[in-house]
Amino acid sequence: MRHILLIEDDRDISNLVRIHLTDLQYEVEQCFDGTHGLMRALEKQHCLIVLDLMLPGVDGLAICQRLRAANVGTPILMLTSKAEEIDKVLGLETGADDYMTKPFSVRELIARVKALLRRMDGGPAPSTQPGDIQIPGLRINTSKRLVEVHGQRVDLTPKEYDLLLHLASHPGITFTRDELLSKVWGYEFNGYEHTVNSHINRLRNKVERDLTKPEFILTTWGVGYRFIDA
Repeated sequence: MRHILLIEDDRDISNLVRIHLTDLQYEVEQCFDGTHGLMRALEKQHCLIVLDLMLPGVDGLAICQRLRAANVGTPILMLTSKAEEIDKVLGLETGADDYMTKPFSVRELIARVKALLRRMDGGPAPSTQPGDIQIPGLRINTSKRLVEVHGQRVDLTPKEYDLLLHLASHPGITFTRDELLSKVWGYEFNGYEHTVNSHINRLRNKVERDLTKPEFILTTWGVGYRFIDA
């Protein structure tokens, strides 16, 4: 059975979400404060973390930052009662893979959970999905969503993988930050390029041997990013 960690201090919401996820044969571990939630996220491997933004103890943004800094690649679905766009962007910048604003429909939540887990599993390959990508030093297995760098498996978050795959599928083509937000995240966040910058930085830390001389993900100064033209 797959294990989902639910970090939500509103017990009514937490119990409602747990009931529906349990009905789908997921085992749900509930935490009602950020301190305990962070500890459990670091101690045990889960297939997904559903994370509230506003929590007692340690807030959701700090938890997300700590997990990504510790190279925990578990998909994170962030929940918040705040509707301001800046909060959404901050959640994505810190490494969340998806975002929902309260109040939300349980049906939509379940759909988002299933989508994140499908992406982690590789899922059914879309008709537009490219075949495996292999260049010297880097291999992307698109059917299993696996990445190897110089023969070593690299664990990426879903968004890091999506970003790498998009760039690698268009070698030599420069994408602006707004274009990457639209194509990889599916959001229109004009002016919030830091979301892309933070993910590029984390991705480079995982796939590049020398950050001062990147082999794969290059910067087109003043424009955006491109994958090496193999």
